[in-house]
Amino acid sequence: MSLTGPLAGLWMLLALGVVILATGLPVWALLIGVSSLFAALGLAAGAFDLQILQALPVRTLGLLENDLLQAMPLYVFMGVLLQRLTVADALFSALLRLFRPLAGAHALSALGVGALIAPMNGSVASSSALLSRLVAPRMAHLDTARALSIISVAATIGVVVPPSLVLLLLGDAMMLAHLEASRLPGYLQAGQRIINTQDVMHAALLPALCVLALWALVAWRQARKFQEKPPQTPLSRTQAAVALIAGATIVLLLAGVFTGKLYAVEAAATGAMLLVASALVGRSLSIAGWQAVLADTLKLSGALFALLVGATTFSLVFRIFGTDRWLNGLLLGSTLPPGVTAALVLLLVALCAWVLDAFEMIFVIVPIVAPALIARLGDAQQAAVLLLLVLQLSFLIPPMGYAVLMARSRSGLPAIPGRRLLGALWPMLLVQVALTVVVFAFPATVHWLDAPAPVASTQAPMAEDEIARQMQEMSRVEPLEPGAATVPAAP
Repeated sequence: MSLTGPLAGLWMLLALGVVILATGLPVWALLIGVSSLFAALGLAAGAFDLQILQALPVRTLGLLENDLLQAMPLYVFMGVLLQRLTVADALFSALLRLFRPLAGAHALSALGVGALIAPMNGSVASSSALLSRLVAPRMAHLDTARALSIISVAATIGVVVPPSLVLLLLGDAMMLAHLEASRLPGYLQAGQRIINTQDVMHAALLPALCVLALWALVAWRQARKFQEKPPQTPLSRTQAAVALIAGATIVLLLAGVFTGKLYAVEAAATGAMLLVASALVGRSLSIAGWQAVLADTLKLSGALFALLVGATTFSLVFRIFGTDRWLNGLLLGSTLPPGVTAALVLLLVALCAWVLDAFEMIFVIVPIVAPALIARLGDAQQAAVLLLLVLQLSFLIPPMGYAVLMARSRSGLPAIPGRRLLGALWPMLLVQVALTVVVFAFPATVHWLDAPAPVASTQAPMAEDEIARQMQEMSRVEPLEPGAATVPAAP
């Protein structure tokens, strides 16, 4: 097989997977290293000209114009602060008091805190760290496998609950993928509006609520089965007040982003400033504590931006070889039914997500597979929600699932075999699989909040430059507007 033809991109992916598993080095460094090696091979073989690589600095600088990426350090800052302040502790204690009459109060409280905090935490790793510190010590009465399973599933809630950073970044990626899919031969959705991040958030809301409700039902049933009797946890008036104020503020900010009243960067900045004010008024952090918060924020933000730069470099070389066009042609030309092809793509995504985290998936894998997935399904919002559900499912499968790894390493609970942990997780995984199948089979489940579609007879496809202009506006997570960008007819 040639290392300079369309198959070169597949060799790049294979090489990346091998070095990730074999070396344990930062993924951003491996992305740049692998792409640089294959770019050098391509130049030596004359497969492309050096001048085409000059697009990389422009692509990298253009990333900073995206409001969602400008909000990323603020999300990281909030996540770091939440791990050190008592806001999450007050919320957990208040939910424990609320769910005290029910079986499984600790598990239900953990899911509740995950649903409230995860959208502000920014990542599965940050949510896992917070929940491990908060929940693990209070679940000493539970079996270790059950405690780890609750921490793991609660840490992944931010993947699907809008408007989390993971969902916002995926929405931005799906907007670009939808535009690319509209240019593929065989894509017959002419006149359809290009989706934006607001569309993805609306589409994800009902599946996210179903995930939360069904997981809560499973946790309650398990607690009744094992007749758990958790210790009583007192709730002071101060904790109750902090929980009430913090909960109301979080809900208002998240609702503002979800409805389009606030941009993501505005909500993140507001949340961060409120947390800072709370810490200053309560004198919760010393000078050394603030220095540690800022150092951790810079370190984590730098790692995420480095990952994005690495992914940009990798995708540029990948596309120079034409592997993306070759893959799209292969999938669109498949003799298998469209639904089967889409299911195979989702299976590939699940396998990749089993060893990568959410940001690596969004920056590296999703841009490669999403256009063909959208073209096969014919529904960009359905494709986005399926990708979110598949990511969440893969993060929960032992032993390599990202959320499981984080929970086992940070909870401080005794080590247990992966088989035993899988035995505690399987009801949650079954719920996730069932919901994914429902969304796959019934696309209407993601369209219940859609804005009214424009009249087809008066809606003409827009030119490419107009679509590009609207994409810049849509990246700011604005409300849906009638007559927004439409998909041009497939060539």
